[in-house]
Amino acid sequence: MHTPPFRLAQPSRINLSGDACCAPARVSPPSTSRRARLTELDGHLHCSIIGTCLSTHELRKLVPKFTGFDGRDAGDLEIHHAAVELAIEGGAGAKALNKLLDEHYATAIRRFSKAADDVELLKLWDEALKSGEIPPAYWAVMTHPYATMPVRQKAFGELHMLSHLVGAANRADIRRLVALEEENAALRAKVERQQSRLQEISLQRDQTVAALNEQIAQLIAQASRHPTIAADDTEAETQRLRDRLAEADRRVALHTSRREAAEQRALLQQDAALALHRSREQTLTLLKLVQSECDALERATLHEADAANANGTRRASLGGVQDKRIVYVGGRPGSNAALRRLVAAAGGELLVHDGGVEDRKGLLAATLPGADLVVFPVDCVDHDSMNTLKRVCERHQIDYHPVRTASVASFVELMSRLQAEAAVQGGHPPASAFCLRHG
Repeated sequence: MHTPPFRLAQPSRINLSGDACCAPARVSPPSTSRRARLTELDGHLHCSIIGTCLSTHELRKLVPKFTGFDGRDAGDLEIHHAAVELAIEGGAGAKALNKLLDEHYATAIRRFSKAADDVELLKLWDEALKSGEIPPAYWAVMTHPYATMPVRQKAFGELHMLSHLVGAANRADIRRLVALEEENAALRAKVERQQSRLQEISLQRDQTVAALNEQIAQLIAQASRHPTIAADDTEAETQRLRDRLAEADRRVALHTSRREAAEQRALLQQDAALALHRSREQTLTLLKLVQSECDALERATLHEADAANANGTRRASLGGVQDKRIVYVGGRPGSNAALRRLVAAAGGELLVHDGGVEDRKGLLAATLPGADLVVFPVDCVDHDSMNTLKRVCERHQIDYHPVRTASVASFVELMSRLQAEAAVQGGHPPASAFCLRHG
């Protein structure tokens, strides 16, 4: 989960007489006598609520009833996007989501309803964080009658930081994966040796039992032929043989229990190694993507330095943007300023729209026509702005591309990749493959 590219407005800063397009759609302040509904919350909170409080399995059963597409073939991200759109649009889909959340977390809602003010509400939220009951507490806090804007900001921020902690834990799991794989291999070899040893012990036990039975039979035969042998000597010999047989049985049982325990540990280690292996593959995929962005940025920097040394003047090395008008939606102010200077130095023009934080959202549709390319970072743009630019771009046949982050490296990597693809395809860029609904 990423921090949304917006700053939640304080209650004292809301301009009730301002333009309607600048106010959150369909959001009314909750009454102190009842809980807030999903549609009454700020639209930027829908993504975190649905992603945290509802599982993908639950969304796959509910979302197709209101969207009309097959949930079995759709990806997890498509299902999540569709659920967020239902919550933003309101209507029957939003009511169904609200009802499902209330039914799932009825116990938490009753427990949080005892809070008489925002201080007690935050105290209950902190207790839920310590106990790990995040999803029910998050829904109960966000819809509580005393959930003020600072309370919701605090809950949202702490939930965001938990996502960073999960990412750090995944990196630690990757380091443990190699050690677990080595330990798993050692356990496998140990189990094989124990099984082999157990088979040898079992064979020796059978041979010992057969030998002891044979000795017992011989002693019985001798006792029958020689009745003068003392009966106590025969009983003592028989007891000694029985003791040896019991000792052999005890050793076999001990080795059997050790083998079963080793097999159980090996199975647990195999499951843990498999889970860490999947996490490692996902992390390596992300690492390759970040490496490609770093390589593209490094190449651009080296080309810029070579050009400056050769000509005595500094020229930008960003290719594929000369005489082009590029619209960048979303992002962060610092990186946006650097991108504007980089494109301008390469002979292009970069227009930036922050998605509605300071720029009016109504200006987004008017900015896109006439652009040669539209770029937006998926980690720093809201759902409403993303859907708007997709519809306008498809209507005007404008090529648009998402980038992984709002960094300069992601933008440089995209420009390098588009330039290489244009060179392979003879200068004709590929048609957009993004769905208007799901991205």
